[in-house]
Amino acid sequence: MRVLFLHQNFPGQFRHVASALQQQPGNQLLALVPAGHTGPKIIRTREYPFDPRQARTNFPLAGRYTDRVARGAAAVAVMRKLRAEGFAPDLVIGHCGWGETLFVRDVWPDCRILLHAEFFYRAQDSDVDFDPEFPPPDVESLRLEMRTRNSTTIIGLLDADRGITPTAWQASLFPEKLRTNITVLHEGIDTDVIRPSPAASVALDASGLELRPGDEVVTFVNRDLEQYRGYHIFMRALPRILERRPKARAIIVGGNGVSYGAAAPAGKSWREIFFHEVRDRLDTRRVHFVGRVPHQTLLGLMQVSAAHVYLTYPFVLSWSMLEAMSAGALVVGSRTPPVEEIITHGTNGILCDFFDVNGVADAVIDALTDQARYQPLRDAARRSVVERYDLKRVCLPAWLALCQEIVRV
Repeated sequence: MRVLFLHQNFPGQFRHVASALQQQPGNQLLALVPAGHTGPKIIRTREYPFDPRQARTNFPLAGRYTDRVARGAAAVAVMRKLRAEGFAPDLVIGHCGWGETLFVRDVWPDCRILLHAEFFYRAQDSDVDFDPEFPPPDVESLRLEMRTRNSTTIIGLLDADRGITPTAWQASLFPEKLRTNITVLHEGIDTDVIRPSPAASVALDASGLELRPGDEVVTFVNRDLEQYRGYHIFMRALPRILERRPKARAIIVGGNGVSYGAAAPAGKSWREIFFHEVRDRLDTRRVHFVGRVPHQTLLGLMQVSAAHVYLTYPFVLSWSMLEAMSAGALVVGSRTPPVEEIITHGTNGILCDFFDVNGVADAVIDALTDQARYQPLRDAARRSVVERYDLKRVCLPAWLALCQEIVRV
């Protein structure tokens, strides 16, 4: 089977299925990526030139769409070269949100297409209007922007043989006409690697501080420290946590940029804004900002965590929450749809109202006070991931079967 992957951040969600297909005899795999791509080269790649600065327009409403069309045009130029070289994929697997997949059908009309349909944006009752502290500046303009933001996803799914999305809640956001052709299937968590370890330890800094299971470790993990993942709520809860638990330490993982929301004002970062908001009420010696860390270090932190706080707007579910559960961490999560799909309060984790700062703090304090009482929830969290999201025994076999099914149609 000849398979072409299209993803600006390849391998992204396709890491496991690409690696598995690569190991099957007879398969030919190729990934099309933007020039300067720095991701791991797990399969053969070809690059397309793309400069987003050249794709922008002075008409803001069309900005995102113009960017996606320009990316699609850059990708299709290389696809035509591949066709001229004799490459004709049986299956194209891509992410339909950024534009690379827009013109696949125009190059290879008969190929099969499987597209990752990650998120369908809405102007109401979703992420953009969730937090009253940061309301959208212009609701009418926002509605128009959401329509253009969804445009490449809609076009892609109309061409696709199948869409795929990791959670039922994410699938539910799509219009019914599109939803009927979307399969709910997560990328999978390697529970053989990401597992509890009583012997785990994490050396935090040059001072020799070493953290182990049983220590009062509170972990918080974001790609970037911003409101979409509840960083502001966590920081406001932290003074109460550290005051009540004088041996507790907060380990905060994440960058200083913005992954999803608006940029911080005046050239600052959201990290420093919300840290300085509470700094005078914190024992800063017990607050550790470690930036972005290697995955192995992240795994160690989850294995020693006594309470892992995961807060999110109604948005894409983070891999890190499932990884924390797989590692046996107790997740104190937000009562928002993507989290509620995975965690049942009091059964395999603890849920709090996203905006309830004291409620989040008290849940963490309780978890630190009596860690043994929460062991059944930790065990249940691990079982939940093994049963529903295990990479090798659940998700990857389903991905490979889906690929074969689509190609055989």
